[in-house]
Amino acid sequence: MKRLLLVPLLWATAAHGTPAQDYRQYCESCHGLNRIGATGPALLPESLGRIKPEEVRKVIEQGRPASQMVAFAPQLSAAQMDGLAEFLQQPPDSPATWNEHDIRNSHSVLADLRQLPSTPQHHADPLNLFVVVESGDHHMDILDGDTFAVLDRFPTHFAVHGGPKFSPDGRFVYFASRDGWISQYDLHNLKLIAEIRVGLNTRNLAVSKDGRWVLAGNYLPGNLVLLDARDLSLVKTLDTGSRVSAVYTAPPRNSFIVALKDVNEVWELSYADAQPSFKPRRIQAQDVLDDFSFSPDYRQLIATSRKAGGGQVIDLDSGRVVTDIPLSGMPHLGSGTYWQRNGQWVFATPNISKGQISVIDLKTWTLLKQIPTLGPGFFMRSHVNSRYVWSDVFFGPDNDAIHLIDKQTLEIAHTLRPMPGKTAAHVEFTRDGRYVLLSIWATDGALIVYDSQTLKEVKRIPMNKPSGKYNVGNKVEFAEGTSH
Repeated sequence: MKRLLLVPLLWATAAHGTPAQDYRQYCESCHGLNRIGATGPALLPESLGRIKPEEVRKVIEQGRPASQMVAFAPQLSAAQMDGLAEFLQQPPDSPATWNEHDIRNSHSVLADLRQLPSTPQHHADPLNLFVVVESGDHHMDILDGDTFAVLDRFPTHFAVHGGPKFSPDGRFVYFASRDGWISQYDLHNLKLIAEIRVGLNTRNLAVSKDGRWVLAGNYLPGNLVLLDARDLSLVKTLDTGSRVSAVYTAPPRNSFIVALKDVNEVWELSYADAQPSFKPRRIQAQDVLDDFSFSPDYRQLIATSRKAGGGQVIDLDSGRVVTDIPLSGMPHLGSGTYWQRNGQWVFATPNISKGQISVIDLKTWTLLKQIPTLGPGFFMRSHVNSRYVWSDVFFGPDNDAIHLIDKQTLEIAHTLRPMPGKTAAHVEFTRDGRYVLLSIWATDGALIVYDSQTLKEVKRIPMNKPSGKYNVGNKVEFAEGTSH
């Protein structure tokens, strides 16, 4: 079975062919009619949005190792490569579409669960496994959280993102690629089970508390796609009339929460009934919500809101905005975290446009402190057994630094530079909190394991841009300190 590993960009050698003509002749067989993707990934602006134009140009010129993409520098002039790179950044002449018929036709069952053992076929603790995304060459690793040995490594579709999600028992992990592929992997048997393409540009997915449903949200087309979690077969699509910013499950509420990009609404879709209708409960917001997080009991939604001057709090029971929070810049709430300080819950969020971390009292919704950092950050993580919150400095010249913030004093206690000159980002704790794993975001990067108490390095595992790692136990238990 062919994989969407990387970005194979093909170009015509004909001197007078237009980019559109050359795409049809040389690229369409891999990347599909209208550039929507086939055995190769979609080559649409929405799919390539996070890739800089110069990086696209570099791929055309130099190719990519361990993929079907070859270097075209010997065959193409600089002007030809520039022209193709520019062409791929433009929308196609006719709008790209992906409907229920396309979704069903893309569905593939790769292994019969009835023929597989229901218990782990390895010696690792199934709740202390890590799923590690190596975005540099589009692979995924399954890591033993006790020995830090790699149990399996397999290719993924193009640009997995949005955070893998797990079945409630921790057996299955589900993950989405940027160009719409959803995959189901069996962590007990270390096998891919099923795949389906739900859209052309997918944001993320969520798994219901009861393990029955997978809900994916799309930018293109703007909709929600509901799947049967047993084999990823299509159940239904739900038109949102908007791009979908994010979808999450709210376990205490037995519902999915959906933020929409183009309308001032939050949707709640209940899955509590035996045969849920998934009719959305529409909650009005003060502004379009790009990012959000939850209070620990999932009663309140903390969301970014430009009109409110930074943030707003929506009570999900009443469906009303209860207060605004003065958060300047661009807080990244989805990567924030909460903990107890002096017996009260607090929430902290990094900021992707300012060098500061905002700490909020979750009872009074007041801003407790703005902690200055070496630059804008992207990810924060902690653990109930850790005295520190770890926060990166993802953007700017000091992106090789990691701040450790004391959860009680709200002061930066330590600043580490694990690999000077290379971006350090995204940490995750083992299930017991004894160790913390940190990523070096580089093609010659690594996963660095620290003792969370002594802060001594325990192990360094070479990896190709390990962009994120996710501990099964922390995720299925919705543990304090991790992302949800």
